Amino acid sequence: MQQEKAQTTKQRPSWTFILQIFLTFLKIGPVTFGGGYAMIPMIEREVVDRKKWIKPNDVTEVFAISESVPGAIAINSATFIGFRLAGVRGAVAAMLGVLLPTFLIVVGLSMLFILVKDNPYIEAAFIGIRSAIVALIVYAAYKIGLTAIYDKTTLTVMVITVAILFFLHIHPVLIIIGGMGVGILLVQIRKKLGIFTAMDKEESKQKAEIV
Repeated sequence: MQQEKAQTTKQRPSWTFILQIFLTFLKIGPVTFGGGYAMIPMIEREVVDRKKWIKPNDVTEVFAISESVPGAIAINSATFIGFRLAGVRGAVAAMLGVLLPTFLIVVGLSMLFILVKDNPYIEAAFIGIRSAIVALIVYAAYKIGLTAIYDKTTLTVMVITVAILFFLHIHPVLIIIGGMGVGILLVQIRKKLGIFTAMDKEESKQKAEIV
């Protein structure tokens, strides 16, 4: 019901809904240390689990697109989700919501950092924050992997890509472009061979149930 409501609102977005989008992302920004990938679990929790504005598979696609274009993934994701919910006004509201608190916090901290940078308590706090950020990024990778890796083909592509990143140090942009090409090529080859190709995890499950 809420999903249908979000879709209807996208066609005729009210200012109340625009405000909800702004406040949702305004809440996400200041409580997510590390930004970027560390912000993904928070966005998914608010937009998918609580608000139920979009489906888990849809938000995974949004993150994939956000990683493929220039700019910060947090701002890109917020903008894409906002546009999907309420068009241009929704995109602007989501972008401002996630950007404004972080901007103000960074400006404030930059003024204070010179005074407290040698404080042992501050240094200890940053050690803990960095460790927590690693955990958030690992969790985000796990959540995305649940919907992106669902058969031997996608698992093989993931393993090969990780190996290339570790040992060949190819630029991430080339990895993304290569992944797009490999995905298109594999789908075409499997179609010619008459092999079923699932485009997402749910489709793969449905095929398995039929078989």
